[in-house]
Amino acid sequence: MAEAYIYDAVRTPRGRGKQSGALHAIRPIDLLAGTLTALQARNDLPTAEVDDVIMGCVTETGEQGACIARFAALQAGWHFDAPGVTLNRFCGSGLEAINTAAAWIMSGMHDLVVAGGVESMSRVPMGSDGGAIWDMRTQFTVGSVPQGISADLIATRRGISRRDLDHFAVQSQERCAAAQDRGAFDRSLVPVVDEAGLVVLDRDELPRRGTTLEALAALPPSFEVMGRQFKLDALVRMRYPEVDRIEHVHHAGNSSGIVDGAAAVLLGSKEKGEALGLRPRARVRAMAVCGEEPIIMLTGPVPATRRALARAGMEIGDIDLFEVNEAFAVVPVSYMDELGVPHDKVNVNGGAIAMGHPLGATGAMLLGTVLDELEARDLSTGLVTLCIGGGMGIATIIERV
Repeated sequence: MAEAYIYDAVRTPRGRGKQSGALHAIRPIDLLAGTLTALQARNDLPTAEVDDVIMGCVTETGEQGACIARFAALQAGWHFDAPGVTLNRFCGSGLEAINTAAAWIMSGMHDLVVAGGVESMSRVPMGSDGGAIWDMRTQFTVGSVPQGISADLIATRRGISRRDLDHFAVQSQERCAAAQDRGAFDRSLVPVVDEAGLVVLDRDELPRRGTTLEALAALPPSFEVMGRQFKLDALVRMRYPEVDRIEHVHHAGNSSGIVDGAAAVLLGSKEKGEALGLRPRARVRAMAVCGEEPIIMLTGPVPATRRALARAGMEIGDIDLFEVNEAFAVVPVSYMDELGVPHDKVNVNGGAIAMGHPLGATGAMLLGTVLDELEARDLSTGLVTLCIGGGMGIATIIERV
C-alpha cells in the first residue's frame, strides 16, 4: 500500500458567524477559493495534475449547495481537469475529506488530492438545510437530542462540574491568545481579501482575551430550557434511567463559537511529490471512524482514537500532541480523563471554545494546526479527533517526515 504524504495546509482566519462578523460579506465559495489560490501559489502547483478536490461542508444548501468543491476550484481559476466533490459527515467533514483523500492515495487510484472544508455560518445558518436530525419525530424514534444536551448528559454522568468546564474554557482562551502573540498560526493563515484585494480579516476574530471564571459563572446555561420545555431531558432519561436529573452546565462561554472559515490541505504520493518538487511535511499513519449511541453522541473521539492507534500499532503515549475539537468543554475534558492524556499535550494553542467551530472546515483546520505545532516544537506525531452529530467519531494520526 502506498503512503499518503501531507505537503501543505492553509486556512482562513475564523470570522464571527453573525451578520456583524468580518467575513459575513464574503461568499463561502470565495472563502474556499481563497485557500485554493493560496495553496497553488505557495507550492507552484500545476492544478491539471490534481486528481480531485474533496471538501467537507455540513450545511449544503443555498450558497453552499451545488458541489461547492468543484465550483470553488473553478472560481480559483484551477484547470478544468481538476474535478471536485463535496461530502458531509457533520462536524467531522473536514477531517473526513482528508481521510478520503489519503485513502485514495494509499490505494494507488489517485496521486495528488486537495482536501479540506468550508462553512459560512453567518450566511448559511446551521440547520437551514433541514433533514431528519432536526425532526422531533425522528429524534424520538431513533434517539437523538441537540448536542448541548448530550454534552450536559456526559458531564452529569461523569460528575464533571461546571467550574471544571469553565476552567478549561478559560485556559482555551489563554492558550489561544498566547499562540496568536507568538505567531503560532502564521504559517497556515491566509488573509481573506475582498474583490478589491483589500484585507478583510487576517487573524481569528472570535477569541475573547481576558476571559475569567467569574465572567463565565454569570452566563446562563444554554440548554436547560430546551431540555425541560421540549421534554428532551425525559427522552434522555428513557435511555439512561440512572440519571435522575441532567445538570445543565454548558453555556456560550464553554461551548464552541459559531464562525465562518475554510481550509485546504495538499496530499499526494511520494512519487508525485518528487515529480512536482514538493517537500513532504508529514504522512498519514492511520485513520478511523466509529459510530456511537446517538443520544450521548459526543463520546466518539475515544473509540475512534483507540481504533486509529490500533491500526497504527501505537499506544496513547506515542502521540506527542492532540487536537480534540472543543465542540463543548466536556468533550476534551472527558477525553483526557478516560484516556489518561495530560492537558499539556491537548489543544496547546486553544481550540474551538476560543476560536470557533466552522463545522465543515474544522477538521482540516485542526490538522494544519497540529502539524504546524509539531514542527515548531520539533515533535513527531499528532492525533486529530472530533465528535460528530448523530453519534459518531473520527480520528487521524499523522507523523512528520
